[in-house]
Amino acid sequence: MSDLLVVRVAFVALLCLSAFFLTPFHLSSFSSAIFGFVLGIVAVALEMRARQISLKRLIGGAAGAILGVFGAFLISLVIQHSLADPSSSSFLQMATLLVLSYGGLAVGWTKGDMLNLAAFGGIFGAEGSGKTAFKILDTSVIIDGRVADIVETRFLDGVLVIPQFVLRELQQVADSADSLKRNRGRRGLDILQKIQKNPDLQVRIVEDDFPNVREVDLKLIELAKLYSCTIVTNDFNLNKVAQLHGVDVLNINELANALKPVVLPGETMRVFILKEGKEYNQGVAYLDDGTMVVVDNARKQISKTIDITVTSVLQTTAGKMIFGRFDERGHTPGAERPREREHTAGAA
Repeated sequence: MSDLLVVRVAFVALLCLSAFFLTPFHLSSFSSAIFGFVLGIVAVALEMRARQISLKRLIGGAAGAILGVFGAFLISLVIQHSLADPSSSSFLQMATLLVLSYGGLAVGWTKGDMLNLAAFGGIFGAEGSGKTAFKILDTSVIIDGRVADIVETRFLDGVLVIPQFVLRELQQVADSADSLKRNRGRRGLDILQKIQKNPDLQVRIVEDDFPNVREVDLKLIELAKLYSCTIVTNDFNLNKVAQLHGVDVLNINELANALKPVVLPGETMRVFILKEGKEYNQGVAYLDDGTMVVVDNARKQISKTIDITVTSVLQTTAGKMIFGRFDERGHTPGAERPREREHTAGAA
């Protein structure tokens, strides 16, 4: 038996014995003991539930309840001197106390997660020093749509925060006169609806705005700094600016690049030459994931599927580029099928 369990049993027993000997509400000793036992069980259940709640929510709920009780006390003074009927006055005072206490507790509980306890320092610094579970989505990553698939696979956990100014920007894009922008905006709104329907995910829309800041990207950075959140984006420029401000960023493009198959120099691969390259005698191909492949000696192979040898791979935060070489001397029709089978097996 754990020490905490012993304390709980002792607490319930003491409460039960106290009720048995003191007999509150003029109850019999046996009824009082049952009342004390039930009250102790309820208190233990609340204690067990409170242990699973974050410190932010506890502080928010307590502060909201205290403010609600204080407001109810002031209103009760007005009611007491305004109504002559004692029963009506007592009922309204009790109703006001319950309504404002419950409202303050509910609002404080909901908004408690947005508290920045690290700003208080001391014992609260440890609570805020951990990795926050809040992720702010910017407009570009919502329109991109891949974040919905990432969320469904549970690789992106925590609470997703959608600022109101991002929703306004999405609405403006969806109402644009340009058909391309309009379709992108509507797609972004559809992605948001898809994310909100996920039962395993919490999505919150925050009203915080920064009127003195005009650009949406800078507003996102200020919001992330205010609540110590992480920004989820696929905007390369926002990624760099946020890092300069000391804000954590999750870049969807960096995740996609990390999941791309590793290609080493010297390996062979089969590609479809789509167009002519910028340099002399170059051809350009694209893999299924969008990776650009620049092939030397492939200008005459446009609209053909050929086998190439990888010479180098350039990896940046903006994407990956593969450079290869086509050897016309080693290109024979009979050898295409075995090499294709070998490359496909290696990719699998």
